[in-house]
Amino acid sequence: MTSVPAVWWGLSFCRINSKTTAGERLGYACVKNRGTFALEGFYRLQACLAGSTLTGMSKNLPRRRFLTGSAAVAAGAAISQAVPAQAQLSSGSSALSSARLPKEPAPAPYAAFMHGVASGDPIPNSVIIWTRVTVSPDAVPGSGVGADVDVRWEIATDREFTNVVRSGTQRATAKTDHTVKVDPNGLQPGTDYFFRFHYNGQTSPIGATHTAPAFEADLEQYNLAIASCANYECGYFTAYRDMAERAEAGDIDLVIFLGDYIYEYPTGEYAGKSGVSRPHHPAHEITTLADYRIRYGRYRTDEHLQRAHAAAPWVVVWDDHETANDSWDGGAENHTEGVEGLWDQRESAAHQAYFEWLPVRGVRPSEGGHIYRSYRFGKLIQLTMMDLRTYRDQQVKALSRDIDSPERSMLGSEQFNWLKGQVESAVTTWNVLGNSVMISPMEIGHLPPTSSDNRTANQVIDEFTENAGLAVNSDQWDGYRAERARLFNLLKNTKPHTLFVTGDIHSEWAHSVQHNGVEIGAEMVCTSISAPNVDEIVTTYTKTYAPEDNPITHLVEGVMYSANPWVNHVDFDSHGYGIARVQKDRVTMDFFRVSNVEDPAARGFHAVSRTWVAGQGFQA
Repeated sequence: MTSVPAVWWGLSFCRINSKTTAGERLGYACVKNRGTFALEGFYRLQACLAGSTLTGMSKNLPRRRFLTGSAAVAAGAAISQAVPAQAQLSSGSSALSSARLPKEPAPAPYAAFMHGVASGDPIPNSVIIWTRVTVSPDAVPGSGVGADVDVRWEIATDREFTNVVRSGTQRATAKTDHTVKVDPNGLQPGTDYFFRFHYNGQTSPIGATHTAPAFEADLEQYNLAIASCANYECGYFTAYRDMAERAEAGDIDLVIFLGDYIYEYPTGEYAGKSGVSRPHHPAHEITTLADYRIRYGRYRTDEHLQRAHAAAPWVVVWDDHETANDSWDGGAENHTEGVEGLWDQRESAAHQAYFEWLPVRGVRPSEGGHIYRSYRFGKLIQLTMMDLRTYRDQQVKALSRDIDSPERSMLGSEQFNWLKGQVESAVTTWNVLGNSVMISPMEIGHLPPTSSDNRTANQVIDEFTENAGLAVNSDQWDGYRAERARLFNLLKNTKPHTLFVTGDIHSEWAHSVQHNGVEIGAEMVCTSISAPNVDEIVTTYTKTYAPEDNPITHLVEGVMYSANPWVNHVDFDSHGYGIARVQKDRVTMDFFRVSNVEDPAARGFHAVSRTWVAGQGFQA
C-alpha cells in the first residue's frame, strides 16, 4: 500500500475525460486491494498527469477549482470502502440529475418592499442604505417596466423613529431596476442608527446599521463577520439567520462578504448533496443584464439573507461567480465568446446589476470606477478590499512555467500601486485585507519526514514542483506567485499586524502567513454559506451519500496538515461563516457552522476557535 501523501500527490493531477464512464473514472483512481489504495492505482494516476482540475465529471460538477479537482477524486476512489453507505443514490434521485427539481416557490404577495433593506460601506459620517421598490406587480426585477417614482427615506437614532436625524427622497427608476441607494452624510461617528423607506402608503422593514468609529477612536475590539459563496440551489441560507441573530445581539460590528454572492449556473448544474434544494431563477445560465437582475432578485427574497442585511452594515467585493466561473480581465472559464455573447458586455452587465443590488459605493469599472477601496475603524483597523478578478491575467495551467512569471498579475499595476500606498501609509494597529481567493500556499505531495527516504522524496517533489511551475489551484494566489512575493515583501516591512480574510474555496482554514521563513501575519478563510464542499462532491461523484466528518474527509484534512505546516486549522465539510475578533495584539477566529445546509430548520453553532497573537503566532 502506498502512503496517503503519495497517493494524494498522484490524485491531485488526475484529469478525467468527460467521455469516460463512472466505472472507468474510478479505475483511474484506484484498484481495490482489500479496501485500500494500491501502488498500481497510484501509478495509473501518475500516467494521467495532464492538468490541475477535473473536467466533465458530471453536469452537476461544473469546472470548479481545488475542491473539485483534488479532493473529489481521492475521496471518490475510496468512499465505498471508507464510509458506510447510508444511501445509494439512483440516477433518478441523485444530485447528478436535475430531472426531479423542487417545485417553484409560490409567488409572494405583492408588496412594495419585497426585497428587504440593506446598509453598507460605513464611514464615520455616513453609511449607504439600500432598498428596492416594486412599483407595481409586473415591475419585477429585470422586467424593465414600471414608472419612475420617488421613495422617501428616514434615518433615526431609535427603532420607533421618534428622533429622525436625516430624511429625504430618492428617485427609483426602471433604468436602475428600481433599486434605491442613499449616501446620507451628516451622521455621527460610531453611532447606531435605524432606517426605513416609504412608498405609496407602504413602509419597508426597518434596518439597523452604524457608522464607522472616528479615526482617533481607541477601540479595544472590533468584530468582523466573514462570509462567502452562497449558492441558492445547494441548500438553505440558515447561516445568514445565525449571522443576523448574532448581529442583532451586538456580537457583529461589520459583515465582510468576500464574493460569490450569487452563482451564474443554470438550474441543476451545480446542486447540493441531495440535488437541487430550491431552483434558481431564471433557470438558464445568466448572461444578460436582465438575467443578473432576476437572479439577484431571487436571492433577495430569502428571508434569512434579508434579515442579515437588515441587522448590520456590509462591506462587499465580488469574486468570479458574480460574472462567471474563474473570470479574468479578458474572459472566464464559464464563458464561450460568441456563443454566450461578448465577454465585455456580459461583464459590464454583471457589474451593473451588482452595483444596483448591493449597498456599495462606487462606479463600475466600465464607467471608469473601481470596487477596490479602503476603510478605517478607529486606531485599530484599516480594512482594504481588493478586486482580484477585474484586472488579473488569465489563469495558467498547473504545469506551466509561466506561473512564476514576474509579469503576471492578479491585481493589475494600478491597483497594486494603490494597495502599496495603503499598506505603507497605514497608521492603525492592523492591516486587514479583504481577499477573495486564498493567499497562503497550498502544497501537495509531501510525505511525513519520519525517515531519510521520506525526506529525500520530499526534496525531489519540491524540486519537481519548483521546476514545473506547479500549483494545486492556479486560480488562487498560488498561480500568481511573483506578485504574491512582492505583496508579502511590502507587508513584512510595515508596522501594522497583517490579517487576510478570505473566502472562495468552501472550507475553513486558519493560516500562519509566512514569507522567506518569517511569519508576517495570519489568514482566516471562511467556508461557504451553502456552496458544495468535499462531502457533497464525494456524494455527487460516487452516488453514495457521504455525511459530514466522514473518514475520507478526515484523511484529506490530515494530508493537508502534513503538507502545509503553516496550516493551524482546516475543515472541508462544514457550511457557515466566521467572526474575526480583532484586538490590539491578537485576533480570535471563531468559526460558526450550521448543522445541515439542506435542512431549512437547521441551527447555527460555534464550532472552533483559533487565536493568533502578533509576534507569537497561533496559541495552543
